[in-house]
This record gives sequence, structure tokens and C-alpha cells, in this order.
Amino acid sequence: MDTRPAKAVPASGIVGRRRAPTGQRLALTRASGIGLGIAMVWFSLLVLIPLIAVVVQASAAGWAGFARTLANPQTASAVLFTIWVSVLVTLIDVVVGTAVAWVLVRDDFPGKRLLEIAIDVPFALPTIVAGLALIAIYGPTSAVNISNTRVGVLVALLFVTLPFVVRTVEPVLKELEPEVEEAAQSLGAGRFTVFRRILLPTLAPAVASGAALSFARGVSEYGSLVLVSGNLPFHTEVASVRIIAYIEGDQRTNAAAVAAILLVVALIAIVSLDLIARRVARYDQ
Repeated sequence: MDTRPAKAVPASGIVGRRRAPTGQRLALTRASGIGLGIAMVWFSLLVLIPLIAVVVQASAAGWAGFARTLANPQTASAVLFTIWVSVLVTLIDVVVGTAVAWVLVRDDFPGKRLLEIAIDVPFALPTIVAGLALIAIYGPTSAVNISNTRVGVLVALLFVTLPFVVRTVEPVLKELEPEVEEAAQSLGAGRFTVFRRILLPTLAPAVASGAALSFARGVSEYGSLVLVSGNLPFHTEVASVRIIAYIEGDQRTNAAAVAAILLVVALIAIVSLDLIARRVARYDQ
């Protein structure tokens, strides 16, 4: 008599799904493949091809022409000023933007809805209008005149970049339950420990994403600065204004060289911030 256990047979009409082996990627379905193809074509037409065209145009005169453009004292001054003021603006945005997001999520107060709307105004407002508004408030006819100064450039960039950090951090804070922090405090954790072990790893990716967007916007901003900065060479002239000056002088290769530098700087910043956020998120896991 056969005493071996009978093999389990799936119920009639039910077919079990076999899981893919560990490490093996599932094949795209036809619909997913079509969607991916459309996305890549759209991305290429709007982003990839124009960026490649800028790099090709920048290298038209060879490395010697590229280096000659960047060695120009006025161009070098504009690029360096743009980078350091964008870094400063990003650091301020990270602190203030995170604090504003925290207040909007965790507190209720009169005028909260109006503040929510005001934060989104720079997204919808043409940047040249922002420049006009800043000139009206902080221009030559006001009590505090910051036009044609580096402080004016800083204020203009803060105006157009702050919403990026607020709007990237806010959704993460909404998903973070206050009960988790209260439980940690009830177990004896101090405020700094709660921030380091619970809040920081959770918020780091969102803060880094907002900081990357803020920095990229800062190095490329033009509209809000063209009126406020005064475009003074070696003082308040930014790289975007320098690019416009090259284009108006029919020096497109030089303009493309400056644009390529800004592109590389922005990419380095985005990748660096992403790596930092990943390391912070894994630090206390």
C-alpha cells in the first residue's frame, strides 16, 4: 500500500500565481511599455534634446573657446555670485520653509488659509511681476531701498524659491502622526533625540528634494532679478542676465557655455542632496 502523502491539488478553477524569483525583474506589460515609450519620447522632446543641444552649442568652439568664455572676469564673477547666493538662499529656505510647513500642519490659527494661498502665489505669479512688486516695496521710493544691491538679489530669490521647500515637506508632515513623537517622549526620549531619530530621517528626503528645486530655481532665475539687481557687473549681475547679454551680442556659443556650466552645477547639487538625504534616512534605521 502506498503510504506517500498525496500532493496538494489547487481547488478547481483556481490558478495560483507564481512569484518571480528574488532579484528577477518582472517584464513590462504592453500597456506599461506603451506608457513608458510615450513618457520617454515626451521627456526627450521637452528636456533631453534641448539640453543636449545646449551642450553641443557650448562645445562648438572647442574646449579652448569654452575655457576662454569662463575665464572672462565679468562672466566668472556672474557665475560665482549666482552659485553662492543660490546656496545661501537654499540654506535659508531649508530652515524657514521647514518651520513654515511645520506651523501649517501642526497648528491652527486665524488666517491660516490665507497663508496657504500666499505661499502658492510665487508659483502662479510671473517673475517679472514679482520684481515689480519688490521694487514697489523696497525700491528707491521706499523707506528701505535694497534695489541694485546683493541683498535685493537675495530677497528676490527667497521670494520665488521658498514655496518649493514648504510644499515638499508639508505632505510628509501630514503623514507623520504626532502620536509617534509622544510615544517616544513617554519612553524618556528628549526633544533632540526625537528630532534626530524620528523626524529627521523621515523629513530628510522631502527637505532635500525641496532644497534641490530651490537651488535649481535660484541659479536659473531671471525675471525677478532683472529689475531688482540692476545688473551691475562684478556686483549684482547674475549668470542668467549674462547669458541674455551674450545672446543680444550674437555670441550664442558663449551663452551656451555659461548655460552648460549652470546645468552641470544644478545636476551636481541635485545628486549630492539626494545622496545626503538617503544617508540621513538610513542613519538611524
